[in-house]
Amino acid sequence: MEGEAPVLFFRHALEARGVRTPEDVLPLYRKAAAKLGSHNDEPASKTIEGWFYDGRRPQRAFRPVIVEMLGYSIDDLWTEVPDGASPTFAPLTAASPTALHADADASVDLNDMKRTGAMAVQRARQFLLGKDRETVGEDTLGLIDDEVERLVTEYPRVPLSGIWDDLLETQDQVFRLLEGGRVRQLSHLRDLNVKAAVLSFLVAKGFNDMESPHQAMTMTRVAASCARTAEHPGLIVLTDGLKSLISYWADKPEDAYHYASQGVATAVGLRGTVGLWLLGLQARAAAVLGDEEAVRAAKQEAADRREHVIHDDLDRLGGLFTYAPEKQLYYSVEASALLGQGNAELAAEAEQAVQGFSDPSSPNWAFGDLAGSQCDLALIRLFSGDVDGTAAAIRPVLDLPISHRNNGIVVSALRVRQALMSGPARTAAVARDLRAEIEAFPASRPALPRG
Repeated sequence: MEGEAPVLFFRHALEARGVRTPEDVLPLYRKAAAKLGSHNDEPASKTIEGWFYDGRRPQRAFRPVIVEMLGYSIDDLWTEVPDGASPTFAPLTAASPTALHADADASVDLNDMKRTGAMAVQRARQFLLGKDRETVGEDTLGLIDDEVERLVTEYPRVPLSGIWDDLLETQDQVFRLLEGGRVRQLSHLRDLNVKAAVLSFLVAKGFNDMESPHQAMTMTRVAASCARTAEHPGLIVLTDGLKSLISYWADKPEDAYHYASQGVATAVGLRGTVGLWLLGLQARAAAVLGDEEAVRAAKQEAADRREHVIHDDLDRLGGLFTYAPEKQLYYSVEASALLGQGNAELAAEAEQAVQGFSDPSSPNWAFGDLAGSQCDLALIRLFSGDVDGTAAAIRPVLDLPISHRNNGIVVSALRVRQALMSGPARTAAVARDLRAEIEAFPASRPALPRG
């Protein structure tokens, strides 16, 4: 019948065990959970009914237990079975993927990425201590231009694992050119230092996404040195912003506020969007510190300055080097969420922020900004008393593949879990299920990809 939920193999597998109603699922679930030693909260009756009648795919926290309970993969269990057909799915065996791995994404080893990245930090440190500022030359500049443009464009749009090796290699090539004495014009020397600053900025951001703040800060100092050598005020301010960003995600709001304020002061004469980014960073750090007046002042100044922006070379570079209006709204909403604010007007702003990142073909789209704005929408809906709306807002984040779960996204999701543990919502069944799933979200990230 039209509109009727499809019959899934999940139902067939249950009926083969004599289970014909949602009420009979829970005892079977408890037995499988005990076998796995699972300490996750039990699914609510409404949750089980969603699986049973509506064909709703289970939240990730419950999937290992369901696989153990029925002996088939989640993909097989949630496959539609036509009327009258006999299912032919093969049960999992000892040689098959286990319940804990049956729903995992292919990924790159995070420790190996940190190891190769640490080698790059050591290389960059040696460069910073011994580079020759008198070198000039122009070989391969066109190729490097193309590669830098590609990396800047792709960084916010793809998992870090997809560009990490290329990013490190290109940075090393630029360092070698600067050290090799092959550049013949001073303008090319400045240009290479600008590229070294841009690439080091991206590498530092990568370390931050991998939750390696010390390495990230070291590489940021390299970027700042190259920016000063190039005498590029915008890049110098950007490195202050990156120091603030690193401190923010490392739960050091005082440091984050200090670096952002330092950058705001330095950016006074700049007309591009970098100064607005520093104000957004300042507002977020002030919100963590509970300084509502500082948040309001930073937001207002950013709104006023937006009307007088003249895009500069960094804005034309794009990616992380421009602060688009949709990102400004995202930062503004996040500051309100961090202050624990929630009302209909804020919820509408948060929805608008999510909508701003809804089109992957947009030049300003970034998967990290989309996920962050979805987490902020979840928080503001929660603070407005809408628990079901909270669950709906964060659902796309929890369904992200492992490769996209960078440090900023994980921390943002955990903020929602923390908020679910207090207030009237903490006893709701939906809130319990959501807390359990968010708790499992970072644990299932054995490897990387923003923020």
